[in-house]
Amino acid sequence: MTIEALSADLSFARPADDEQLARAVGGLTERGYNTHVVDTVARARELVRELLPRDKDVFTANSETLRTSGIADDVDRSGEFRSVRATLADESDLRAQIRMGAAPDVVVGSVQAITEDGVLVAASASGSQFGPYAAGAERVIWVVGAQKVVPDLDTALRRVRAYCYPLENERWRQRGAASFVGKLLIMEREAFPDRATVVLVREQIGY
Repeated sequence: MTIEALSADLSFARPADDEQLARAVGGLTERGYNTHVVDTVARARELVRELLPRDKDVFTANSETLRTSGIADDVDRSGEFRSVRATLADESDLRAQIRMGAAPDVVVGSVQAITEDGVLVAASASGSQFGPYAAGAERVIWVVGAQKVVPDLDTALRRVRAYCYPLENERWRQRGAASFVGKLLIMEREAFPDRATVVLVREQIGY
């Protein structure tokens, strides 16, 4: 079977400038998100290690940002953290795996877009990370490259379909499969103080 290659709109790969980042930080803060801006992927990795507890269960959402930054390996393979994924490796029942990932103490992941007024948009084929993102996890940390900051929600949704989806589809195409946008999660405000943290990285990371 031939899986069609899709063209990605590379204008969405351009990192936001300082003014755009400042507006996004203001919007995120107003909406209840703790926000950090760091210059490099390496510093983001260090910061996440500082923020994560060692005595709580930590779940890493599937994310190219976490994979390429090394954060996923830090959590799941170093032995320093109580990794839900490390536990899931010994669990063969799919429903049990989903339940274990649905309500961890902490979830670490990313999103596909952040608007300049602080709305976060996440896309997924299965939606497995959306439960802990929205409410299931006691704490959530998102690591987000500056290229994901966009002017508004319409642009955020366009970014998902015109840029993120073609790149994710290409990643799966290399394995002889295909991806799709199965579910979208739009997060407009955080209800609980200090629950959610966004680490914005000036460098491009993920897609």
